[in-house]
Amino acid sequence: MTTTTNIAEMTIEEAAMDAAGNWQTFDCFSWWREGDLDHPEDWMIHYTHHRDSGLLDQSNSEQIRKALEPFTEGDDPDVVEESHNHWAVGYIDGFSLRVVRDGEITEAFRTLHKLMESLEAYPILDEEDFSNRELEATVENIVDAAWRLRDEYDQPEDWQYEVYSWLSDHECNELENTSDQGGYPSEDSLRRAMDALFERIIEDD
Repeated sequence: MTTTTNIAEMTIEEAAMDAAGNWQTFDCFSWWREGDLDHPEDWMIHYTHHRDSGLLDQSNSEQIRKALEPFTEGDDPDVVEESHNHWAVGYIDGFSLRVVRDGEITEAFRTLHKLMESLEAYPILDEEDFSNRELEATVENIVDAAWRLRDEYDQPEDWQYEVYSWLSDHECNELENTSDQGGYPSEDSLRRAMDALFERIIEDD
């Protein structure tokens, strides 16, 4: 997610020229930090995720945050985290970044440009982080999807992970990422998994 043209396809010099002051072109936008900066036209705003972002944007956003974190330190940092209200998605988060300082392209912008080049070549910045997010989201979805079944079985603690493992071995298609929100198994597949794994509780009439 970005608020500029695709700077990954530009040279660093072209990208810097395009990105600096990009916030001045935003529709219906007011930036409260503008008045605190000596040269606000040297800064850009880059958004990474919003309230309804999927797992991929969440993962990439975290990797970008980590990469830019060293530039947020000190009394006059080149990167400042931002969170803005948005009429459509509630809020949208990212950061403001100084593109040029004293006529020179900042190391912060060079780092961002490299990250955008990486995303242009491949959409995931950290496979392990993204995979972990998929797993945890799917496990949460298993708990949600099985709400009508849980009282029928004698489950151990962390039963949802056992169900995930069984589905992974026997019905892996039920764990496929859906709408970038993790897998959401059907109730029928969950019943088959729980029948195989747990003792059914027999209730007296």
